[in-house]
Amino acid sequence: MPGRKSVDEINRRIERGEVCVVTAEEMVEIVEDIGPERAAKEVDVVTCATFGPMCSSGVFLNFGHSDPPIKMRRVWLNEVEAYTGIAAVDAYLGATQPSEDRGIEYGGAHVIHELASGEEVVLRAEGSVTDCYPRESVETLITIDDINQAVIVNPRNSYQRYVAATNSSEETLYTYMGKLLPEYGNVTYCGAGQLNPLANDPEFRTIGIGTRIWLAGSHGYIIGEGTQHDPSSGMATLMVRGDLKEADPEYLRPVVLEKYGVSLAVGIGVPIPVLDERVAASTGVSDADIEVPIIDYGIPSRDRPVVKRVTYEELRSGRVEIEGKTVRTGALSSYKMALEIAERLKEEIEEGEFTLTQPVEPLPREREFRPMPYRPPSLPRVGDIMTESVVTASPDESIEDVARRLIEKEINHIPVVDEEGRIVGIVTSWDIAAAVAEGKRRLKDIMTEDVITIRPHESVDEALRRMNEHNISCLPVVDGENRVVGIVTRTDITEVLRRRG
Repeated sequence: MPGRKSVDEINRRIERGEVCVVTAEEMVEIVEDIGPERAAKEVDVVTCATFGPMCSSGVFLNFGHSDPPIKMRRVWLNEVEAYTGIAAVDAYLGATQPSEDRGIEYGGAHVIHELASGEEVVLRAEGSVTDCYPRESVETLITIDDINQAVIVNPRNSYQRYVAATNSSEETLYTYMGKLLPEYGNVTYCGAGQLNPLANDPEFRTIGIGTRIWLAGSHGYIIGEGTQHDPSSGMATLMVRGDLKEADPEYLRPVVLEKYGVSLAVGIGVPIPVLDERVAASTGVSDADIEVPIIDYGIPSRDRPVVKRVTYEELRSGRVEIEGKTVRTGALSSYKMALEIAERLKEEIEEGEFTLTQPVEPLPREREFRPMPYRPPSLPRVGDIMTESVVTASPDESIEDVARRLIEKEINHIPVVDEEGRIVGIVTSWDIAAAVAEGKRRLKDIMTEDVITIRPHESVDEALRRMNEHNISCLPVVDGENRVVGIVTRTDITEVLRRRG
């Protein structure tokens, strides 16, 4: 491609002090003003960054051997347990692991921050006694300087974008997206938008395995796609590594999400070499270009419905509109800190302290992201036993017509649906009998509107639990859009359990 630059060429410019570096925020205006073709000629590197809660984070630690030696079977750091199924004195401390004495108010993220800050932590371990590892237990104070290796390895960081969250239910919810107020009381979101590295290189032309990055103040690397990498949905992720001994604790901050648990806010900076006009164009992406779905967490299912699609620009404005209501938005991540990281990385490149690397392998652009299969060893799913040919009614039907249908089909329940098949109510033979006695005429006057439903992938025992809890004898089965796809009764479940003994 004419005018194409190489990473080696850009590195030579860095060494000579001639490199032109801008942040992703600055690049938006540059591309808008002079276009991607000219921007590609004038700009060499665009620095991107994120700073926000990244639960899938942690540190590999090597403690060295005690005297006499111990083979650690279990180990705790400030009463936060680390995983020891690696080797005698190696462990992995996960950011979200809670303390055994302080619960979810303190966890692995706090220990990681304290180690990075040079503070002492209590190491306590139980051993598996062998001839070569005779020690049964150990308890000692350690600091980051006492540890041989402290390697940050984060399996999933820097989501390309992330969903926003709201709550249609009548109860306050406490989630990994923070506190969600009832009846669309607020919207929370996460992500750096136009500063995000994967949003600036959606084709992964410059970001891949071996890309050197700025990780919490240390110089680290992308070591692969992150877990839950889903580029087809615009939700690609990164797996990264760095050195905790070189990290700045300012960019590794523990986060406590109320009534949910601990996370770790991690600062990541990624340089994008502007190799050609295509890269320049992609790094000109703005908050107004990046769409985010607002998901209703008031629906207790994996397949939560999308309430609305908005942009990061709208989210960062502080307010969005949902169903005619102005709703306040709040960020779990910090755009200010992300911009600070992008500026720091920019300065390090300009001063020749940070050079770029060519990825040895690109990130996969196609990856099927599959949910956990639900195949209980003893009980089937609701979808396996439900009746798919469901007799339904519309709200405006007469009670007389519905009563006739109940008798003809020999059933006791009829879901009431709108024109698109979404459930809006349910009636039973008892409701019909009472309505006739009271002289009522229309179904909408007697139907129960607050319908307890279930999804096809949920378990039969969950269906039974829900029936018992609400003292009902059937559940309409609905899909992610609340459309009726089946019905399951207590009799159906009883018959399954009977056949299974």
